[in-house]
Amino acid sequence: MAQCPICRRAEAVAAYKPFCSKRCADVDLQRWFTGGYAIPAEEAHDDEKDRGIE
Repeated sequence: MAQCPICRRAEAVAAYKPFCSKRCADVDLQRWFTGGYAIPAEEAHDDEKDRGIE
């Protein structure tokens, strides 16, 4: 079974999979809410901005 992606100490449990506890699940959720996880985006090129394409 896989390790918890937050604490890396305990095995994941079915109730909170892929996390080992509610605490680790909440830590992950808090990271999403505060922008700790983000998908990088590329800025539009100047010629695309001039044509209204972004």
